[in-house]
Amino acid sequence: MSGPRPSSEAHRVAPPPRDTAGDVVRWAVFSCLLVPVVLLAYGTSPAGAAGTALGLAAVTGACRVLLRQSERGAARMAAEDRAPHRGRHHRTGTGSHRGGRHTGGDTPVS
Repeated sequence: MSGPRPSSEAHRVAPPPRDTAGDVVRWAVFSCLLVPVVLLAYGTSPAGAAGTALGLAAVTGACRVLLRQSERGAARMAAEDRAPHRGRHHRTGTGSHRGGRHTGGDTPVS
């Protein structure tokens, strides 16, 4: 039987998603280590280089926290999109929850 053979690409498994936030944090940590060394090489005082390193480390830590929080929020939203909706199926309730005009009670009498 001679027919078209399925391509090998159809059977490939997609690679796991990249950890982009982890990559950013790794580069930031590398910068936290590299910048003070460069500053010392160019004649900055050790105290100034240490202060710069601490400042960069604080900014890196804050960015890491925000990136992880953002990833968790995105994962939660993606999970909610995939999950079936449960409950009352978004039906409107009765009484005051429905729109329209209300008659009676609170109208001032002239």
